[in-house]
Amino acid sequence: MRQKKGTVTSNKQEKTLVVTVHRYVSHPKYKKRYRISKKFHVHNPEGKKYEIGDEVTFYETRPISKLKKWTVESPKNKEATK
Repeated sequence: MRQKKGTVTSNKQEKTLVVTVHRYVSHPKYKKRYRISKKFHVHNPEGKKYEIGDEVTFYETRPISKLKKWTVESPKNKEATK
């Protein structure tokens, strides 16, 4: 089961979060590191529990819809658990 960590960038939908994951990649020729960002649509069964800027851990599941193939696991920030 694959897991990823990212930051919530949108919580406007009812049971879906948009989470951005940043990773660093080294250029094969020039060896300079640069950042790549990717957005994931993550299923949130509890509804609007997370705010923009919260760090969340999510894992891969069966496809729930066209874009959602991930489910949120737990909040990283203490404010999100309240």
